[in-house]
Amino acid sequence: MTKLNIGDKAPCFNGLDQNGNSIQLTDFKGSKLILYFYPKDNTPGCNAEACNLRDNYEMWLGKGYKVLGVSPDKQAAHQKFISKFDLPFSLISDTEKEIIKAYGAWGPKKLYGREYEGLLRSTFVISEDGIVEQIFTKVKTKDHTNQILEKIN
Repeated sequence: MTKLNIGDKAPCFNGLDQNGNSIQLTDFKGSKLILYFYPKDNTPGCNAEACNLRDNYEMWLGKGYKVLGVSPDKQAAHQKFISKFDLPFSLISDTEKEIIKAYGAWGPKKLYGREYEGLLRSTFVISEDGIVEQIFTKVKTKDHTNQILEKIN
């Protein structure tokens, strides 16, 4: 499994968003990027995290950041999720888990004593020139914006 560290070059990616548009890391060159990985659309923690980023989206833009979410959900699920919560940012559908694995966001999890492989909720703050500036692996879904701000300020 890939393990990224602060200071590493962010892995290049190319994925499709909720509308089938191609999105790649190079699209964000010159902008800072909050790239967040989440397990599933329309689940309590994922809803809280997405809405927290949505509610602070204008502030992120003002600070020069763009926001992009990635999950293994299909495009249709992303469309419903975006519509339901009025999300202003794109979500990549990574059903093959290529981007997820490239960022080390896939691995062993435990639930009720059972071990399985799954998406590890995580966020990467990437600089204008594609360098990983911050990594969050213990995401506070309801207060993720403040969690990020505390580290980048």
